[in-house]
Amino acid sequence: MNFLIIFLELTPMHVMVILGVVLLLFGGKKIPELMKGLGSGVKEFKNAAKDDQPANSKKEEETKE
Repeated sequence: MNFLIIFLELTPMHVMVILGVVLLLFGGKKIPELMKGLGSGVKEFKNAAKDDQPANSKKEEETKE
């Protein structure tokens, strides 16, 4: 458990090193495309989670409107 806590402590220097490695691996032109794909994936996940509500709670929302 202590190893996990120590492992997850990220300092600003760690973040800079990680960003540098990502920049080296993917290049400056590819990163905006990756972020766009990540954003659309998160948006799609939120919409799917919103549509996956139980049927009785959907009926309650419809009666409130």
